[in-house]
Amino acid sequence: MKTALVFVATLDGKVTKWGDPLVRKWSSKADKDYFRMIWQGSTLIVMGSTTFNAHRVKPSASHYFVVMTSDPAKYKEFEVTGQLEFSDESPAQLSARLDLLDYKYMLLIGGPHIATSFLKEQLVDELWLTIEPRIFGTGGNFAIEDELDIELSLISCEKVNERGTLITKYALLKK
Repeated sequence: MKTALVFVATLDGKVTKWGDPLVRKWSSKADKDYFRMIWQGSTLIVMGSTTFNAHRVKPSASHYFVVMTSDPAKYKEFEVTGQLEFSDESPAQLSARLDLLDYKYMLLIGGPHIATSFLKEQLVDELWLTIEPRIFGTGGNFAIEDELDIELSLISCEKVNERGTLITKYALLKK
């Protein structure tokens, strides 16, 4: 199973506009369409609880959602086995368990905590990054402050609108 980490960022590397977590307020229609397409085409989607709290997903027979949280019991009312689950497993434990289920891709979405935790454990195979031609100056990064040194190799790059929004895919080179 490959793990793809998905983000949209500005040219100055910000994934939030001045700290507001709602990306849909500033990303382009091309990015929204792309995200919708990969969301619909992914059967296994993993996110953090902050992302779940901001954008509640509903159980779906066509998706298996796993929300990583330090307190799964807090979300018991939302859980539907095999469709929407909450886990306090480490990224390595979760990846190992899900790898046994024969999914082709695990789509990893959310914020910097979940991204950094998977990156630190070298559990991300590809980074799918939309680059928007905007500059915010301040805002969130897709990795929290931690010492990372990850090399990537460009798989593809596509200009998707007249403004110059780029959809890129990178392979993470394992050490």
